[in-house]
Amino acid sequence: MRLADDRVARTGERKPIKTGRNLPAALAVSLALGGLVLLTLFTVKATFLLYMGIVVGLAIWELSQAFGSRGIRVPFVPVAAGGVAMVTLAYWTGPKPALAAVALTVIAVLAWRLPGGADGYVRDATSGIFAVAYLPLFAVFVALMLAEPDGSRRVLLFVILAVCSDTLGYLAGILVGKHPMAPVISPNKTWEGLTGSVLACLAGGAIGMPLLLHGHVWQGLLLGAAAVAAATLGDLVESMMKRDLKIKDMGRLLPGHGGILDRIDSLLVIAPVVWLLLSVFLRNGHAA
Repeated sequence: MRLADDRVARTGERKPIKTGRNLPAALAVSLALGGLVLLTLFTVKATFLLYMGIVVGLAIWELSQAFGSRGIRVPFVPVAAGGVAMVTLAYWTGPKPALAAVALTVIAVLAWRLPGGADGYVRDATSGIFAVAYLPLFAVFVALMLAEPDGSRRVLLFVILAVCSDTLGYLAGILVGKHPMAPVISPNKTWEGLTGSVLACLAGGAIGMPLLLHGHVWQGLLLGAAAVAAATLGDLVESMMKRDLKIKDMGRLLPGHGGILDRIDSLLVIAPVVWLLLSVFLRNGHAA
């Protein structure tokens, strides 16, 4: 595989289109997940919180199983329970109680692992703190967006940007990709795929910001640019994690996709970026 990637980098020769996925199954799963997003966001929006909680809980379980394959024990119970508290408090009471829940969750992780003995304590406790930061802490920013009066539309724009980055980047990569972007980390990622992601996110932000939140086109362009940068980082980080753990996918729950974590890696890192920019751009529900 490395030799093939080196040949592509030297010659610019395109590899045959090969997705490595069951595309009909992947499409069906994507439509189902997207339909649940719309259904929960625009009926009783608190139900989206439940949907997100289930997704994040499954992702924590997947992460713990993946780490377990290398002998690393993630304290699943305190991470999952603390995650529920963090996201719930963020939505119903705001960021300060959520921040306290983050601190208490870290304390619980450190305490939970004590009975397991000294061997591997630092490794396992550190993995638990990483899990807290990587999954529920990032999800807190989605809950904060959702809690706003126009929260359903904020979250929808956030999801649209992630879909633009993932889907259009993937299509551009398999159709015209021939120049590897980071062959050491993710051999299948190409500069052409990144270009597709950038164009799609810029268009999604420029259209979505005025349409959904009555913002300005320039704000949407900045939002799209920041989102694609964060999404690309999130994808590369997860690829590096899988290489380190020597696994192909984080799980097998989603046919055609792999695991839950394989689908939300971009969403996780985009969330705080989109929350911050929307907080700056929108004051009292109106564009600044």
